[in-house]
Amino acid sequence: MVKVVSGFDDIKSEEIGPAIILIDPQLGNNIGSAARAMLNCGLKDLRLVRPRDGWPNASAVKMASGATEVLNNTKVFDNTLDAVSDLNLVLATTARMRDLSKTVLTPKKAADWLTSHNAHGGRSGILFGPERSGLVNDDIVLADAVINVPLNPKFSSLNLAQAVLLMGYEWFQNSIKSKTVGQETGRTMAAKVSEREYFYERLESELDKSGFLYPDHLAPTIKKNLRSMFNRTGLTQQEVRTLHGILTALTNPKN
Repeated sequence: MVKVVSGFDDIKSEEIGPAIILIDPQLGNNIGSAARAMLNCGLKDLRLVRPRDGWPNASAVKMASGATEVLNNTKVFDNTLDAVSDLNLVLATTARMRDLSKTVLTPKKAADWLTSHNAHGGRSGILFGPERSGLVNDDIVLADAVINVPLNPKFSSLNLAQAVLLMGYEWFQNSIKSKTVGQETGRTMAAKVSEREYFYERLESELDKSGFLYPDHLAPTIKKNLRSMFNRTGLTQQEVRTLHGILTALTNPKN
């Protein structure tokens, strides 16, 4: 029997591999194959956002070929932000370069980032888009960087399980070698997505009051660009607190 677990309390502290987040997955077969690929690489934290055919899914169990350890702890979310809110580092897989300005990583370099980040106590995750269309900008804007796989430009598409296995393999190779190279954040932990989002909401509220988010039809694009700009810097918790302080000082000046 597959159960759906809500929240994050059940995640054991020693399971520090990145979460695998599937956005709008369409087929239970693909979810099951992805779960099998995850366990091949020692990854157990599977999160689904709006699975089309619902959850639990009998087809997923069949295709997982025994990877029930992953399926039994799968979490289901209504939106991407909730699925990544507890993470400090989020990477998004995409086959197409978007109009958002993002650091672009190869799978191997992404594994370096993930290994280093998790070795310093952070939580990380990798976003995978739906089988047919891939991730949309509203999902990618939440990420710190994007992962692009250098393949044959005339035929570069991967199915969902292949993409998960590729990233899981690079992660696993790094983890067994105990590498700690890549992204460093100094003496303070990288900010969680939820912490960053709270600051962005405060900033947008003040910008809206000041008339900066004008004209109205461009406001969504401006907000995405602001998120992309800040996320690209790899904000730490201390830096977010400093930004809150700056915003408070600007909006509540002393007489």
